[in-house]
This record gives sequence, C-alpha cells and structure tokens, in this order.
Amino acid sequence: MNIEETPLPGIGVRRELMLGSGRRVGVVTHRDGATELIISRIEDPDACAASIPLSAEEAAALGGLLGGTQLIAQLTAEQKNVPGVTTHQIMIRPGSAYAGRTLGDTQMRTVTGTSVVALLRGEEVIGSPRPDQILEAGDLAVIVGTDAGLEAAAKILQSRP
Repeated sequence: MNIEETPLPGIGVRRELMLGSGRRVGVVTHRDGATELIISRIEDPDACAASIPLSAEEAAALGGLLGGTQLIAQLTAEQKNVPGVTTHQIMIRPGSAYAGRTLGDTQMRTVTGTSVVALLRGEEVIGSPRPDQILEAGDLAVIVGTDAGLEAAAKILQSRP
C-alpha cells in the first residue's frame, strides 16, 4: 500500500491511502497535535467529503482497532528522521518491580528523559498513557528517546523488587 504524505503549510501533514474501492482515507495531523480522520471525495481527491476530529485518546483507540503493529511501524519510521532519537519496545515482565504500579511511579521521564508513547496490552493500544496508568505484566511499552535513555528505561522496567 502506498501512503501519500502531503505537507499542509501552516496546518500540518496529511497522510492518505487509496482503498481498493477508489476512496481515499487519511489523517491530518495538525502542528498543535490535533488529529482528524478524513475521507476525500472520489471525483476530487483534494476535496474532503468528511472530516472527523479525534482526541488523542480516540485516535489511539482507533489505531488499536486497526492494528497496533501499524502504530509502531509509523512511530519507528517517523523517528528515523530525527537523529539520535529512536523508538524501542520494552516488555513489562511478570515480577517486574513496576507490574501493578503506575507509570508515574517509574519516574522514567525524569530519570531517563524518555517518553512512553503507547502501551500495547493484548489487542488494545493505550496511546499517550498518563502517569496514573497502571502497568500490567505482559504490557509492551513503546518508548521514544536516546539510546542511553532507552537503556536506562529498560533497566527501570525490568528491575525486580
């Protein structure tokens, strides 16, 4: 599948794909972080037939419905353009000091400078988890940061009580 990316000066970026039906569906990511799901008109791909504003939570839930694998692939691809920043996945293993505790308890951002951008829990994607989000054994934390920060984050999440 070919995803077309179009810069929207002063607005953000539009990413669309052509469906087998001939329809175009995509996402507009605004510079301020807002997200819209869009469907283009068949006869005029530059004209929008429908636009649905999504909160970060709604976008994450929709991403979970469509598949967490694509979210991770997109994050990884986007981080390739930022030198020194990478995306890593770290499993919360049974027996971890933080299984059953909140993300905030890890103090990961303060200590390592990394950010947990999503948690994959079974088929569910928890996008932009809040500090009060409970971590569970089996969660896969998607973390963005420097190599040194990611190494320190792994040590925190894999530590034993």
